[in-house]
Amino acid sequence: MTGSQKQPSTAYAGSPRDAAALILIDRSADKKRVLLGRRASGHAFMPDLYVFPGGRRDPRDHSLPFAGDLHPLVTEKLLAARRRPMTATGARALALAAIRELREETGLRIRSGLQHADAAEAATDLSALRYVARAITPPGHPRRYDTRFFLTFTDEADINPSHIRDSQELLDLQWLDMSDISCLNMPDITRIILGDVIDLMKADPSPGFGSAVPFYVSRRGRFVRHML
Repeated sequence: MTGSQKQPSTAYAGSPRDAAALILIDRSADKKRVLLGRRASGHAFMPDLYVFPGGRRDPRDHSLPFAGDLHPLVTEKLLAARRRPMTATGARALALAAIRELREETGLRIRSGLQHADAAEAATDLSALRYVARAITPPGHPRRYDTRFFLTFTDEADINPSHIRDSQELLDLQWLDMSDISCLNMPDITRIILGDVIDLMKADPSPGFGSAVPFYVSRRGRFVRHML
């Protein structure tokens, strides 16, 4: 997450910032594997916990090139917010932020289209991304994020799972059996959303783009689940 080492201001700590995470699944073998990495101990937000690649949406994400847009049903779900509604451009920027963070934190690049004339990187195809969850960090944390979780598969994204590399943001990157991560040190919300994804894939191993999206907010110290 960009700038995660800085000390937050009072406004930054209290107001959730838009963020995005990418749940990347390798289904090339019998056991489906998910990519997780451990946040460095120096981070103010969730140090030493295993998480999905992701980070806050930056202003530059609005202008990143893309070769294929989000599926219309994904955009529709992103815009159907119970709070803090956004534009289609803002929704797309969240997806682009998730893919940018994946590249910065793991070295992996999603399938791209033709090279954009004014960009140093190839335009990214967003069409295989599903929107599968949303969660707002509870009050009281040093930093708070309003995070949208996207999902895609390595085969759809033309990703070679062996090409992962650790970064300053995420260490000990691993492809882990989705059904056997009970002993991993991860945030409660990461475990909850991964459980939602497992249930979603039990119903459909290749989920569609218009599934209901769980939205988690904190009430009296516990996550409450709404559906978008």
